[in-house]
Amino acid sequence: MIFDKLKYKPINMLPVSGKITSVSPSNIALVKYWGKKPVQIPTNPSISFTLKNCHTQTSISFKKSNSFTFDFKIDGKSEKSFIPKIESFFSRIKDFTPFLFEYQIQINTNNTFPHSSGIASSASGFSALSLAITQLEQKITGFSNEDKYLKASYLSRLGSGSASRSLYGPCAIWGFHKDVINSNDEFAIEFQNIHSNFKNYQDTILLIDKGIKKVSSTDGHNLMHNHPFSKERFSQANKNLKDTISILEKGDVNKFISVTESEALTLHAMMMTSNPYFILMKEGTLSVIEKVWEFRKSSDIPLSFTLDAGANVHLLYPEKYKQTVLNFIEKELIVYCENQQYICDEVGSGANIINENYA
Repeated sequence: MIFDKLKYKPINMLPVSGKITSVSPSNIALVKYWGKKPVQIPTNPSISFTLKNCHTQTSISFKKSNSFTFDFKIDGKSEKSFIPKIESFFSRIKDFTPFLFEYQIQINTNNTFPHSSGIASSASGFSALSLAITQLEQKITGFSNEDKYLKASYLSRLGSGSASRSLYGPCAIWGFHKDVINSNDEFAIEFQNIHSNFKNYQDTILLIDKGIKKVSSTDGHNLMHNHPFSKERFSQANKNLKDTISILEKGDVNKFISVTESEALTLHAMMMTSNPYFILMKEGTLSVIEKVWEFRKSSDIPLSFTLDAGANVHLLYPEKYKQTVLNFIEKELIVYCENQQYICDEVGSGANIINENYA
């Protein structure tokens, strides 16, 4: 369970009303987690790059009330399809944030990128919401910034597992690993000891398909319970996480390519060998991968790819090659992008509070 120091311990009066605005990025896993146990516990540890430009901005407006209610809008519009997820989230966090249930709450959120298309909008969304909540809690309890982020990571996980990683940058580790100090299944920890080769690392996201996925990540995770290759996969992920930590510390770009591309393909192999099986990659996804391999071989530029649970392709490379890679995208890859769209992103620093006021 969560550390005793993170239990709700008020020392100040609850504000009558107020508004808090937070911003939190998406993240892209380098070592993937696929499969989870109740409640929101990963079956293997993962490590991710925190992004910068792909983020969610969330405002919570709150007013004291005799009964708890909430309203949710995304991009200024009510979205009923999101309500069950948020209701489930509030139900899960109630014991840890009892103060929240003394308010009427209005949640307004917007993304800088398409949701439900293989970029982790649930990660940025729930981490932004959780940080706003723990910012209010800090006002009431006075706990430290370190504990605020730790509790936000814990709460985020109860909404979306990968959201626990979005609080921290440039990298975050979520899930217990016997060789990683302080690693935990219930929250993520920051990992900052990365070599200069990976600082300002670029992630250009090719939007192969911006539509809603035919199989949700939640359903995909559940199919790992009886997967014939799950045991071997979990073992592989533990080894790859340990190797990736060493790679990031030493700055070995070639080994980084080998491990991360293998992880991406393994993730989708698990989907294609589950029962029922399914495919989230599109023809454009495969074409881009082959083009990337050809480009890397002919140019000797360390351009690599990774995939999340969707069709879009994340192109990873050092900042000094940015213009060359963008030229390659415009010449060879943009034809595979829906409406010729792609997003230029890079490794970022995590979530922040950008505004708060109380009455």
